[in-house]
Amino acid sequence: MMKRFAIALAAAACTMVGGASIASAQDAQAYIDADAEAGAAVFRQCSACHMVGPNAMQRVGPPLNGIIGRDWGSVEGFRYSDSHIEAGEEQGGVWTVAIMSEYLENPRAMVPRTRMAFAGLRQEAQIQNVIKYLAGFDADGNEVDPAPVLEEHYGGDM
Repeated sequence: MMKRFAIALAAAACTMVGGASIASAQDAQAYIDADAEAGAAVFRQCSACHMVGPNAMQRVGPPLNGIIGRDWGSVEGFRYSDSHIEAGEEQGGVWTVAIMSEYLENPRAMVPRTRMAFAGLRQEAQIQNVIKYLAGFDADGNEVDPAPVLEEHYGGDM
């Protein structure tokens, strides 16, 4: 009886893990299929404080070159709030696609005492588009194919 229970439990666990991998791959694919040009248009809301590209520099916020896969609070010379650093540690220390998605939806929910005035994006497509746009820049601001970045740093099992 115990042996059957153990086998059934193991089978259920494998099914759940396999399902999670499929769901994560499907979720990552939504970002790969997103519209980077539309993301660039949405990013204009962010451009008063953030820059991307080869000439990106600090404004009110840090430049976002290479943000997907980058460590939280790692732009040299930018003074991050303590709450931002704490939130980064709680989230695992790296900006994954999944974490960036959650952050863009409601920055204050993830970083309660953030200095960022942005309230968040409410449409999932806008979030996916902006993330694909941002994933298209490496740490030096060079344009890159965002698909490998999105796959590598999704934050789920691929």
